[in-house]
Amino acid sequence: MAITINGNGGVTGLSALPDSAMASGSIIQVVQNVKTDISSQSVGIASASNFDSLYSQAITPSSSSNKIEVSMNLSIAMSAAPNLLMLRLRRKIGSGSFADLSAALGDTDGSRYRCFHCVPNPDNVYMAMTINLNFLDSPNTTDAVTYSFSAAHDSGSTRTIYINADGGSYNNSYTPRPASTIILKEVAA
Repeated sequence: MAITINGNGGVTGLSALPDSAMASGSIIQVVQNVKTDISSQSVGIASASNFDSLYSQAITPSSSSNKIEVSMNLSIAMSAAPNLLMLRLRRKIGSGSFADLSAALGDTDGSRYRCFHCVPNPDNVYMAMTINLNFLDSPNTTDAVTYSFSAAHDSGSTRTIYINADGGSYNNSYTPRPASTIILKEVAA
């Protein structure tokens, strides 16, 4: 069938532009996971609590040269305040295992905890923070790529880290019950 551009700018004869014809920087596909329920894990000081099995999203790139834009908007709280919350991006390729995304970690420096993002947990345990993690990844594969995150803290004792709840999962009219999102976009190389 011929491709025709009619007088009003409409195109007929083309159902979709092939991925290979997309300009560099074009968005090829978008996937999203909206989490509305609560998850939590207890963790000791400077130990990573991996949320891989509790909250993740996969995307399968159409070309190994394409990039993946990772956007996470996480509603997180901790059971004690104030403490520092440190986050890492994690990635799994194909049937492999999750691992920290090393390109999204600060440099090694003594015994400091390498992370992608850190925020102070507020003094108010009735509060949940919204943390935005954004990264442009180059996984170099056409296998499914799954993204998640881990969280650690600087408290001197074990603390519980919550997704989509306040610091104690209190049931009051003035405590939040937020949602979180992971959005992945395949970007043409």
